[in-house]
Amino acid sequence: MTYCTSCGSWGSTRCPVTCSRSAAASERCNEHLESAKFPIQISYDAGTDANVSFLWQASDGGSPDIDQGEGAGAGNTFISVSTTFYPGANNDPSPTDCIVLSSDSVFFYVHSHRILAASENGFDKRLPVGGAHHQQQKKDENDPDPIISLPQSSSVLNILLHTVYDMSCSHYSPTIDDLAAAVEAMGVYGIPLRSHITSSSPLFSTLVSHAPTSPLEVYSLAAMYDIYDLAVSASPHLLSFSLSSLTDDMARRIGPVYLKRLFFLHLGRTDALKRLLLPPPHPHAPTQNCDFLEQKKLTRAWALASAYLTWDARPDMSAGTMEAALHPLGDHLSCNMCRDALRERVSNLVVQWSVVKRTI
Repeated sequence: MTYCTSCGSWGSTRCPVTCSRSAAASERCNEHLESAKFPIQISYDAGTDANVSFLWQASDGGSPDIDQGEGAGAGNTFISVSTTFYPGANNDPSPTDCIVLSSDSVFFYVHSHRILAASENGFDKRLPVGGAHHQQQKKDENDPDPIISLPQSSSVLNILLHTVYDMSCSHYSPTIDDLAAAVEAMGVYGIPLRSHITSSSPLFSTLVSHAPTSPLEVYSLAAMYDIYDLAVSASPHLLSFSLSSLTDDMARRIGPVYLKRLFFLHLGRTDALKRLLLPPPHPHAPTQNCDFLEQKKLTRAWALASAYLTWDARPDMSAGTMEAALHPLGDHLSCNMCRDALRERVSNLVVQWSVVKRTI
């Protein structure tokens, strides 16, 4: 497909522009091609990545500084444009009036009023004077949109702009490093984290999706910017993390407050496990074949097994581990009532352990 930024229509031809609307519109488009400073004829091929290559015929009026691709024909240049923020995308009822250029030369067509509404510092004072009214202040409909060059990569800006537009970027499978860089960039461009990273926001969901595989990175990111709900969501995945392997750099990134909460989570669950393991199975009324003295055997066996579990107590100990250590005690009991008491005790232990708090 091809797109004309003069009339806003999609066609099926390559440069020079042949508008699909009408002959009169085609003339306007071709006149625009002759006078435009920014390339207006692009060949669109949607993909799954954050950007896609476009082919256009450079005008004599100049163009942005972009590399000539190998194999490009004479007068043709390859550029990359976001597959979400491209000319004509239905991201906002109004037409785009601003272009953001990433450090790796990917173009994002955006709306200045959306960015200004999300930013508290005028997008780090990078938007042109007039910002949201740029579209109305144009003297000529053929005036090119301003281009804002930013130091972030296209992957980072893709996340940032999806956040500004309150859209999910999870289908791009962003890495945790790019997500962290995007959160950092939000602070630079005055986009408040507390209102854009909430439990119901798309960016929050994308960050939480990385918690199972990168729990420490997600937790430290939440700690750095005091995003409590995100830290809570990441903390259960840190139950298996060995606190002794925490480096000085990790500790500095997490900070004292959230580091204390993480330590208290581990210590609290370990202490709770020890308390739950301590009581032996309840004795039953003495019978002819099993008196109190005979029941002492089960009490001693429980003490030994629970001591073994306590010695290796971990905040992430599974119910299966406890059952595997305690259920075999019944194999050495001849009393059915003692075996029933053991099964009931193990069952209660598993239930009690499952309700112990798993988050900070």
